[in-house]
Amino acid sequence: MTGKILVIDDDPGLLTILKLGLERDGFEVLTASSGEEGLHKAYAAHPDAVVLDIMMPQLDGWTICQRLRQICDSPILLLSARSGAEDVVKGLSLGADDYLVKPCTLEELRARLRKALRQAAQVAVQDTEAQYDDGYLRVDPAKSAVVREGEQIDLTPTESQLLNYLVSHRDRIVPHEELLGHAWGPQYTGEAKYLSVYIRYLRQKIEDNPSEPRYIRTKHRVGYYFAGQPVP
Repeated sequence: MTGKILVIDDDPGLLTILKLGLERDGFEVLTASSGEEGLHKAYAAHPDAVVLDIMMPQLDGWTICQRLRQICDSPILLLSARSGAEDVVKGLSLGADDYLVKPCTLEELRARLRKALRQAAQVAVQDTEAQYDDGYLRVDPAKSAVVREGEQIDLTPTESQLLNYLVSHRDRIVPHEELLGHAWGPQYTGEAKYLSVYIRYLRQKIEDNPSEPRYIRTKHRVGYYFAGQPVP
């Protein structure tokens, strides 16, 4: 699987390495050496995925990630020397779909990109069992649509993956490991913090009262389940 990749990093040497390596793998690669340039290219070129460095002058990766999420739903892979758990959680909470710690191999980056692109493509695949409509909330994977009280809700590809999976397994408790494996791959089955961040943000987008969720329920220490109920 290939696609158009935008790489944003202020290190010219790394930009060259990533561009040449990814192009050899069949990707079309655009590069930007600053956050401002990256945002302009993202708006103009509509990349299929973005690889984004965090530590950059002027506009840092955190800010760029937030702004990217306002203009596109392409997968965002953060690339950073910062390896703390709090940094990973912050990146995911700002809308990133994955987080890689420098130095990482080109092979790992390729694998993560392919995973992100497959995941984004799957969001649009029709899954009739996952359709849900109770008059208040409508989830229609075939149209990549989530509507709450008549208003279209924008979800990231990862958020859509999680919601569609929960809806398609309605009323069944889905273990943390299963959800993590489905959304990110088997190497993430022990990373519960990834999941809690995305569940929190999903609830903020679809629930009337996120602190007392009607749809995405928690089974303590086990997993989550979708408990769709018609609005009274």
